[in-house]
Amino acid sequence: MANEAPLRPGTDGGKSRTLPATEKRDWLRLIRSERVGPVTFYRLIERFGSAAEALLRLPELASRGGGPAPAVCSKPEAEAEMEKLAGLGGSFVAFGEPAYPPLLAHIEDAPPLLALLGHASLLARKTVAVVGARNATLGGRRFARALAADLGREDYVVASGMARGIDAAGHEGALASGTVAVLGGGVDVLYPPENAALYEKIREQGAIVSEMACGTQPLARHFPRRNRIISGISRGVVVVEASPQSGSLITARFALDQGREVFAVPGAPGDPRAQGTNGLIRQGAVLTESASDVVAGLAQFGDMRIEEPPSAFSPGDMVNADIEAGQLAQAREIILENLGLTPLPVDEIIRSCQFSPAVVLTILLELELAGRLERHPGNQVSRLRGA
Repeated sequence: MANEAPLRPGTDGGKSRTLPATEKRDWLRLIRSERVGPVTFYRLIERFGSAAEALLRLPELASRGGGPAPAVCSKPEAEAEMEKLAGLGGSFVAFGEPAYPPLLAHIEDAPPLLALLGHASLLARKTVAVVGARNATLGGRRFARALAADLGREDYVVASGMARGIDAAGHEGALASGTVAVLGGGVDVLYPPENAALYEKIREQGAIVSEMACGTQPLARHFPRRNRIISGISRGVVVVEASPQSGSLITARFALDQGREVFAVPGAPGDPRAQGTNGLIRQGAVLTESASDVVAGLAQFGDMRIEEPPSAFSPGDMVNADIEAGQLAQAREIILENLGLTPLPVDEIIRSCQFSPAVVLTILLELELAGRLERHPGNQVSRLRGA
């Protein structure tokens, strides 16, 4: 069976390149269009060869999926966003470009474009994430700050989400050696307000990145997307303090799914902020008391894990335009019958429906663009309620 990880657009001879401005604008238009997420973005490029062509085909695909055409981001909208970011002194880094974080390029839903403020060179360096509770203890913040400083002395960049508590302490400790803040809103949106001074320091000395449009306010639904970037750019994730419901545990789960190492700092059994980290240790996370534990735990992180990802364009497994409409219609009904509100792996749908991967992937793409299907992490999909 075909590998379901999306093939990526990109480079001549498999080597990185810089996208021309017009092509980057078209990429931005496509990823900002309604119902187009990262996986769908790559599928569309894979099928049509360019974002410009994919944009023209969106209404047709949605119609075949039985829904209205998605709202398409216009050229003026995309150009305005690019100009706004440039006015802030920032730029977009595209998948396949030299500045794109090498490890992030390996995850299935890697952002096609990252908005960047600050020093792009930090994105290429080996990175460790330090995350934890917002309502952290004084001791936890002190430990995170010292840990980040020690990791910096070991030539690691420290990544985090610039939240209050552990995140902020990790950034503070790594300012001198290099830190990357991944935001849940636009790179120009300061949150929380008490981190204003830290934000300015990271902008001057480090790097601030986000896949969100400038001006986007950080909402709860954005933070899991942010968290997969934090873990995605990192070789490992250190959780310092975390309650059982902490978003830091989501970051740890993303790290495991992405093949990264998870480290956890033990805490007092009576403190709710230690329950999450102690639970991670019971589940196999590396018990961490110092930066040396992290360095030792990452010693086996081989070069194959950071090699340049396959990025040269390939037509992949998408069905070609010559397939009979009748075959697609028959397969569409059967696939819809098999889809429910509970997410299912795409591989399982292919096995159960007994259609070729090309047919199934094409139908799933059409259904998503029609607003009838939702994608989930782990290459899973579900039918939207009422669709």
